[in-house]
Amino acid sequence: MISRSALMAFAALALCVGTGRAEAQSDRPTPYWASLSKGDARMRVGPSTDYPASWIYRQRDLPVKVVEVYTNWRKIEDPDGTQGWMHVRLLKDEATAIVRDGIADMRDRPSDTARLLFRLEPGVVGRLSGCSDGWCAMEVNGRRGYVEATSLWGALD
Repeated sequence: MISRSALMAFAALALCVGTGRAEAQSDRPTPYWASLSKGDARMRVGPSTDYPASWIYRQRDLPVKVVEVYTNWRKIEDPDGTQGWMHVRLLKDEATAIVRDGIADMRDRPSDTARLLFRLEPGVVGRLSGCSDGWCAMEVNGRRGYVEATSLWGALD
């Protein structure tokens, strides 16, 4: 009789040998930033549709961190630190960020003394066009301005 741990180790080895690890196929080092391309994206507990969904995301453009690559699947981390697997068709390479804990001020220039344009609530997602000196140029629903990087989680590198 084969022990459960030996069976799981054999299954993991067979999976790696049979399909090859995607890290060898991918030319992009992990971790890297991505965002959700769909407004209905399922996170799964493993890299296949055979695995159950553990979470359904309804926010298009939500930033995620890709932490592992396996064939057409990416292990991602969401803004709350939850990790799971998504198919590549649900992700895009667009730089986005989400407002973290408190209200974030969007200003017309990257300065604390610049004119206040809007106040962004926690959970607001926007597209980034660059970050430097602690500020990020961000677009939210067609409105552009600058937000302090410390108020955001996402593609800030």
